[in-house]
Amino acid sequence: MLLCGDMATTKFASPVLMARSPESSKRNKRRSIRMFKCRAAGADGGRVAVGDDVFSVTISSKYEVDYLGQSTKGDLNLKLDPLHSFGNGQATLEGPIEEVARTEAQAAENLIRELGIQGPFSAQHSPRGIFCSRTLNLRSISAIGYDMDYTLMHYNVMAWEGRAYDYCMENLKNMGFPVDGLSFDPELVIRGLMIDKEKGNLVKADRFGYVKRAMHGTKMLSNKAVSDIYGRELVDLRNQSRWEFLNTFFSVSEALAYAQMVDRLDDGSISADLGVLDYKGLYKAVAKALFRAHVEGQLKSEIMSKPELFVEPDPELPLALLDQKEAGKKLLLITNSDYHYTDKMMKHSFNKFLPNDMDWRDLFDMVIVSARKPEFFQMSHPLYEVVTGEGLMRPCFKAETGGLYSGGSAQMVESSLNVHGDEILYVGDHIYTDVSVSKVHLRWRTALICRELEEEYMALIGSRGHREELIELINQKEVVGDLFNQLRLALQRRSKGRPAQTLAATNLADQELTETMQKLLIVMQRLDDKIGLMLESDGELFNKRWGFLSRAGLWDKSHLMRQIEKYADIYTSRVSNFLNYTPFMYFRSQEQSLAHDSPLPDAAMEN
Repeated sequence: MLLCGDMATTKFASPVLMARSPESSKRNKRRSIRMFKCRAAGADGGRVAVGDDVFSVTISSKYEVDYLGQSTKGDLNLKLDPLHSFGNGQATLEGPIEEVARTEAQAAENLIRELGIQGPFSAQHSPRGIFCSRTLNLRSISAIGYDMDYTLMHYNVMAWEGRAYDYCMENLKNMGFPVDGLSFDPELVIRGLMIDKEKGNLVKADRFGYVKRAMHGTKMLSNKAVSDIYGRELVDLRNQSRWEFLNTFFSVSEALAYAQMVDRLDDGSISADLGVLDYKGLYKAVAKALFRAHVEGQLKSEIMSKPELFVEPDPELPLALLDQKEAGKKLLLITNSDYHYTDKMMKHSFNKFLPNDMDWRDLFDMVIVSARKPEFFQMSHPLYEVVTGEGLMRPCFKAETGGLYSGGSAQMVESSLNVHGDEILYVGDHIYTDVSVSKVHLRWRTALICRELEEEYMALIGSRGHREELIELINQKEVVGDLFNQLRLALQRRSKGRPAQTLAATNLADQELTETMQKLLIVMQRLDDKIGLMLESDGELFNKRWGFLSRAGLWDKSHLMRQIEKYADIYTSRVSNFLNYTPFMYFRSQEQSLAHDSPLPDAAMEN
């Protein structure tokens, strides 16, 4: 019987896949209601034990590892005899577990529907699902850390990045660069692209590092040009002097400004007074201009003065964190933003949605500002305690629960909270600064926030007809092409006086062989023209230039998607999506398909 949470277990039961029952819906409805009532009353109609009288929680020192390799820490166990505790419901748990599971799963589906609760499996197949790359048992997580910008709060990209772009352009103009006539166009770039600082290009690569699309300045390159430039090399993000990976929304304004400046450099608009500039030097100038926009504080001061113009509030997000806190999770805020900005923006985004006059600080067991990620996860920096509302700080040598700090290190967090490694889940939007470094150096569990997933999910649904037609054409070309190749081999052997592959192919008349090959070649050429155009337009519902965020070509994954799968245990569009899964969710990764997987195993065996 489903006891509590998403996959609550007893000491003898682990998460199982449950099949649907063939029983009628009417009978199941009566059964689910009866199952619900047995929770509230005993066999004699009296009150049954609840809460701590019935359940115990697996503690850190007594956990085991389940069959999926996950810690059982945090799982519920029954204190009472499992069959004796249900009164008249005892009979429902007798019999083969396959039959019991089938029946109880159907009853559970009916009950969750009657309660009006969205189950995690229905949430999974939606734009706001939480998607799992590596199995994660949330019950075993003791602490959850959060980044702030584009994680706990989402900015209006047009407003925030548009103003960052404006300040960057103003700084470039003051440096002597020609910026007149340029405007902010966020559709020109997407997250996951790479800047090739040597060639002045923006590129999109597949999971292996092969460049699939490229743009020089603001002009898309042809497939032939991409092949000529990148056909013999791979994108290597370790070569930071050449490649800059667009990890987050904060990269949009920089990449756009750089692409536009490349156009100005190519057409000779940039004055010689600025010295000899190549594409790499141009990137340094753009990066410097944008850095000044952030460091000088004008941008953040403007945002703090009118946060309602820049922040898109999410009323559900504070409630998701409240659920986690009440479930016993220690919540951390670890952000690179300074104290004044953090306090102002968190008050605006959280306080009005919290119950009982709670303040945003009440949610967190520890707040760390000016964290200096990614170094925060790699080395120690001096720790300061913020002691006044004005941001006055004093040196501190040990962090304590409830504190507000500046600087420090991840190791300090682990020591102060007495939680370590995979007991901590860190949630952020930056694939490197938040997710990769905390995973590699500390073995923290990780979650990536990628707001574009919602738009891409809907774009993929809208593209189904296009993709199905495209795949059908590709399959037809494979059939036609296979025959053409066989006939070409037969013709080759015939020209050398050797028999073809089969007697029938050998006896084929010369004219019939030639005419058939001519017809097939015409069909293939026409198919290539059609397929080529359809491939170019694939993904245009998401972005007309770059296609889908997670795809590179029709079937392959993008380099960004490979990074997400490698470093993020789970990924989703926004933190509030946790509301649909509860703090006790057992996220299970899906089966990964392989090239040699057979869709028709029976037919393959017969052959």
